[in-house]
Amino acid sequence: MPVPNRYPPPYVSPDTLDFDSAALDRAWISLVEGAEAHEYGGAVALVARHGQIALHRATGWAVREPAADRSPMGVDTIFDLASLTKVTATLPSILSLIADGRLGLDAPVGEVLPEFGTEGAKRDVTIRRLLTHSAGLSDWRPVFLRGHGAAAYLADFAATQPEHRPGGQVIYSDPSFITLGEVVHRITGETVAEFARTHVFQPLGMTDTRYTPPAGLRPRIAATEIGNAFEAEKVPGQRPVKEGGWRDYLLRGEVHDGNAWYGFDGVVGHAGLFGTALDLFRYGQMWLNGGELDGARILPEGIVREAVTDQIAIPGETERRGLGWRMMPVPGTPEGSPDSGRGLSQRAFGHTGFTGTSLWMDPERDLVIVLLTNRAHPTVTTTYMERRASFTQSIVDALDARALANA
Repeated sequence: MPVPNRYPPPYVSPDTLDFDSAALDRAWISLVEGAEAHEYGGAVALVARHGQIALHRATGWAVREPAADRSPMGVDTIFDLASLTKVTATLPSILSLIADGRLGLDAPVGEVLPEFGTEGAKRDVTIRRLLTHSAGLSDWRPVFLRGHGAAAYLADFAATQPEHRPGGQVIYSDPSFITLGEVVHRITGETVAEFARTHVFQPLGMTDTRYTPPAGLRPRIAATEIGNAFEAEKVPGQRPVKEGGWRDYLLRGEVHDGNAWYGFDGVVGHAGLFGTALDLFRYGQMWLNGGELDGARILPEGIVREAVTDQIAIPGETERRGLGWRMMPVPGTPEGSPDSGRGLSQRAFGHTGFTGTSLWMDPERDLVIVLLTNRAHPTVTTTYMERRASFTQSIVDALDARALANA
């Protein structure tokens, strides 16, 4: 295992940010142990407070298998961000259009995409409900088995009514954000990749964040699965219509998600973005700053406040959702799977990605936590989830330990 490294700009002593340094080190060591236990190939963690980085380290392998291609993880390793795409590319693009008056938050989707339809329950599928995963659309729909491209996906979504009553419950939905990506395209004439690049990534100096990274960056990219066995097993006996069918080689620099790769060649609203921990820190700090960073205003402060406010008013629903963002669960809610935001305040907001990525911000502590792993390499694992939740709790404990020592 390579020696964990720590050489970020601009690093400051954790003590100056009120962390207990020993506790912070213990939190990091738990991630090293997770890599050694093969819960993921490797990991990069970045913890920042008040806009300054207290921890930024890497451990394990960007590529562990095959052994001939083995390469160590570095703090500048680029990851397939998976569903962090939803909140890092699509969400700010949609909010920017709303802020500019080009899109209504409560507009029916069919007003922007007529082919989606407005009949029946479709009239209650709004932009807000797509953003909050309460539009009633399915969680996953492998349209790539039947078609390719935006027109095929929209035709598939249009052919049926929502699976559940819009506004009736929260169901995390990839089709919702696929649709939102096409809303951006229809209004602006640009793909979500193009719009986010010029309106979000470039102004924020997120120099390593992009869709479809060029071949020259491949040595810096963390590998995911060898092929798409995980998704193929969900649809036994079926194959993508895209030429070549299922991939059976090491995925490195190609988006892991099947709908993104086979359906959209890597550019879509729900997945496909690649980036680094440092770029995600800058993005997260922009949100804590009310939509601005280093003089670049990305979003109006008012729309940022609304986006990180619970939007769900459904009787009996314990999941809390902002616009795009996941909020901390209602206090006392039993953990089904280990909560990635464990220990954070009720004002905290964040998101995760299937490949093993997560980003959380806690306004009460002015805290950004980035944890990037390649848990899908060389095969998909689930054991990392408790490790991820415990790491978040350990970061909170490192702050609390210092506060108790000074009391």
